[in-house]
Amino acid sequence: MMRFVLLATLGSVAVLGGAYAFQHLGGMAPCKLCIWQRWPHATAIFIGAIILFTGEVKLAWLGALAALSTALIGMYHVGVEQGWWEGPTSCTSGGVENLSAEQLLDQILAAPLVRCDDIAWQLAGISMAGWNAILSLVLVALWIKAARTA
Repeated sequence: MMRFVLLATLGSVAVLGGAYAFQHLGGMAPCKLCIWQRWPHATAIFIGAIILFTGEVKLAWLGALAALSTALIGMYHVGVEQGWWEGPTSCTSGGVENLSAEQLLDQILAAPLVRCDDIAWQLAGISMAGWNAILSLVLVALWIKAARTA
């Protein structure tokens, strides 16, 4: 059971470490939704550390919830990237119809540096948000396996 906790915890360490590597080594600044996806991984790492030090494996349900949270945010982000739905107005482009030149200039100047609806990197046609969702669902399964073997 502790093996599954360790694997799930290290999985979040790897995903979060990868995100920071893309940011600091690859020069790819994260958007707002990317940052939102990081917090549940940090929470899962903290939960994993508590379990590994205390042996309270029942807390693995909280790890599963954290991993599920980041998977859902990742799926939402993929939908924003694909144009299936609009993302937060603070990190996506908006329409320009019915805007005066002054309003359009204000919109351009207020635009975030990194937009949530742009795909900055992808592998096999899957964006980083998509990979986060996929890998996080695997982590959910590991956390659940740990919790059920408690």
